[in-house]
Amino acid sequence: MSIQVETKDCTSLSDAELAEMADLCAVREPHFDIGFLSKQREEWVLVTRAREGNKLRGYSFSTLERIGGTPSLLIGVGTIDRTSRADTVLRSMMGDKYRRALLAFPDEDVLVGTRLLAPEGFRAFAGLTDVVPGPDHKATGEERAWGRRLAKRFGAEARIDDRTFLIEGDGCESGGFDIGSSKTPVPEEVTIFFEKSSASSGDRLVTFGWAMAEDLAAGRLGGH
Repeated sequence: MSIQVETKDCTSLSDAELAEMADLCAVREPHFDIGFLSKQREEWVLVTRAREGNKLRGYSFSTLERIGGTPSLLIGVGTIDRTSRADTVLRSMMGDKYRRALLAFPDEDVLVGTRLLAPEGFRAFAGLTDVVPGPDHKATGEERAWGRRLAKRFGAEARIDDRTFLIEGDGCESGGFDIGSSKTPVPEEVTIFFEKSSASSGDRLVTFGWAMAEDLAAGRLGGH
């Protein structure tokens, strides 16, 4: 059965839809419950949901905005159901986001940023350019500055280490892109970024990369 993806304004989400979204990780970390998701409905602009038949398989809250003039696609909170089709769901959702980014920012490179809970999350950045942090890559001053800018946008400016890009949890519920199981092994070189983090404590890795204008225009990213 094919994956159907829909994106709409967060304000149109009903409580029943929020409850369905909360059920995706109700019995496992990160436990994004309906109370937490209702706050995300107020903080973000768009919500993307992926369905397989009548089953919800994934969702994410996001926004398309400019940060200091730079076109940006920011993913605040999201969960992919941990099934054998998780990769397909992820590609379909990201493909829809890139399509909207192209419409919002034609002929421009777009920064894509989020917070990751685990190494598997790097799959969301497939096909992007200059993904940070990256294996054997020493971040430049500008890249570290982007880490701080994104942490500020995520409400954690004072808790980021701009050398490791880790946000330290503060004991409160913390958002992020929850991407779990996959048939594809996680490269060992990215697991090192999470060695000193604890997702259950709210630690998150700020991660970003660039969707180049030519790749967006050619439909080479995500599910396209």
